[in-house]
Amino acid sequence: MSTPSITLPTAPEPGAGLGARVRALAPPRPELVVLLALAAVLNLWGLDQNGYANDYYSAAVHSMTQSWSNFFFGSFDAAGVMTVDKPPLALWIQAASAKAFGFSSWSILIPQALMGVATVGIVYDLVARRFGRLGGAIAGFTLALTPIAVALSRHNNPDALLALCGAGALWFLVKGLEDGRTRWLVLSGVCIGLGFEAKMAAALLLVPAMGAAYLWVAPSGRWKAVRQLAAGGAAMVAVGLAWPVAVWLTPASSRPWISGTSDNSIWSLIFGYNGLGRLFGQQGGPGGGAGGGPGGGGGGMGGVFGGDTGALRLLNDALAGQAGWLLGFALAGGIAVAIASRLKRDDARTGWIIAVGGAALTMAVAFSRAQGIFHPYYVGQLAGPAAALVGAGAATIAGRGLTMRVAAPLVVATGLLVELIVIGRADDVGWATPIIIIGALGAAIALSMELPTTWRATIVAAFVGVLLLAPGSWAVQTLGHSTSSTFPAGGPASASMGGGPGGGGPGGGRMGGMGGGPGGDSGSVTQALSYIRSHGGGNLAISGQNSAGQTILQGDADNLVAIGGFSGRESQVTTSWLADAVASGKVRWVLADGSGSMGMPNDGRVGSKDVMTAVQQTCTAVGSTTSTSTAASTSSAAPSGLYDCQGQASALRGA
Repeated sequence: MSTPSITLPTAPEPGAGLGARVRALAPPRPELVVLLALAAVLNLWGLDQNGYANDYYSAAVHSMTQSWSNFFFGSFDAAGVMTVDKPPLALWIQAASAKAFGFSSWSILIPQALMGVATVGIVYDLVARRFGRLGGAIAGFTLALTPIAVALSRHNNPDALLALCGAGALWFLVKGLEDGRTRWLVLSGVCIGLGFEAKMAAALLLVPAMGAAYLWVAPSGRWKAVRQLAAGGAAMVAVGLAWPVAVWLTPASSRPWISGTSDNSIWSLIFGYNGLGRLFGQQGGPGGGAGGGPGGGGGGMGGVFGGDTGALRLLNDALAGQAGWLLGFALAGGIAVAIASRLKRDDARTGWIIAVGGAALTMAVAFSRAQGIFHPYYVGQLAGPAAALVGAGAATIAGRGLTMRVAAPLVVATGLLVELIVIGRADDVGWATPIIIIGALGAAIALSMELPTTWRATIVAAFVGVLLLAPGSWAVQTLGHSTSSTFPAGGPASASMGGGPGGGGPGGGRMGGMGGGPGGDSGSVTQALSYIRSHGGGNLAISGQNSAGQTILQGDADNLVAIGGFSGRESQVTTSWLADAVASGKVRWVLADGSGSMGMPNDGRVGSKDVMTAVQQTCTAVGSTTSTSTAASTSSAAPSGLYDCQGQASALRGA
């Protein structure tokens, strides 16, 4: 059997002149140019319609541009009272762009879009260097047309950076498999560390497969492979823990509270809220079926959370339309690569399939079994490795020989079956069904015959192109509406959640409807800020950071802080901490206008409820006894639930 291969340019002789070196450079590959242009259009077209996308992170970026301390710690509020519940690397990039070009939708989102383009380019080369330009092109186009990849590249969640770091880590590992140099393992570890600084434990899902691949192939011997992996691991740890250790070494009184924790510890955030709790469940971790969960869900394939766990979770109503279209082809194609290589150490495909295929499989299993908080857009991390498997599998079954004549129809059939399942769960793509069935029948019959490699390659490319019609339609439809929410989704507007936190910002937000609870009523917050300005000033504390984010982005709310985490439930600050904040002047006023948050039912999380009760017992109530709507007509009136805690630090400590 044979696989289309890539021809590398001949290296110039040592001491060759500039002209010889230029001539030795590989000529531009037209398919790569087209691929990157397509990704750029999909990621950048009408980008400002998404406004500030996720208000929660955009508000943090705004606050981080106010001081170096806020920037370093990833402070959600300008006063430096609370962090966000993720490490700040992705926000550092956005804040640097906002500082350089001015705070705007464009300055925040363009870096994200360019990360998406870069990831497509890396995935192209990751496949092309092992399976030729055909495989690279198919992999790149598959990723570029994956709906969730487009949505995340047009959004300010940290997942675009996570995907880029993961692709870079795999690329450097494959380079290390080529020549056995330690530096590639170190750079791969650096990429994983940077991914950890973007989204913590999620970045580590690639590590087991990468380590297994290098140990199995061991291009310079097993003992040296162990030492090289240790060097890569040291680089990963050094980069990944640089910021957490700096936070750990900083006295709590000199930094913001770590959101998402009940003990103000960065290690609790790493191992709990953003770590093992995601896989094995966490107290009060909201769940629910696809299209449901707290806050309800919208039409189509939307839904706040990822649905029930199980082997077919990636193909459920919430996840399938985001990245499930070609998962069948990716799985079967990966198996074909493993069969073709026979996992021999001296076959260049072996280390590649163990690393890339193993990473994809690890993520698929983790996402299918994750019992904690799991949102549909998390599958964006899987999109790159899955697309790489599609490209590698396509190039492999394009090879000749009896094995591929048997394997190719099976890969085609698996790809057809899974895509039909996804189409059955999606909106507005039923038209693709007859095209895909006819294409699959024709491809399966033709690939079962002994044909020239060029013919087989053309047939495989055409079939994958047919499979990409439906997800490509969804990718393009992502540009037709704003992706401005806490939970980005690709596809038509009906594929996005119809209600939930987030939205707002210029360009509109489609996700109102869950802003209740403490600090959830923006009218109450605005009224409280107006009252405070005319009564001595000071910082106002509310519960939900998401609700505060919407107000911060409206302007003139630099004295607004939120102490209960994203929804008001995640961060369980203590009364002694609040007392210290009052004594130091970080907090004076508290708006305690309820015990719930974001319109969500009680799910076991305490958040700021206890300290709000203490405030009501010890601080001075200044809120109007009239209803909020009535009091709002008088700009100088305080809203119901507003408390002045000035001078009450000792009383709070005793509460």
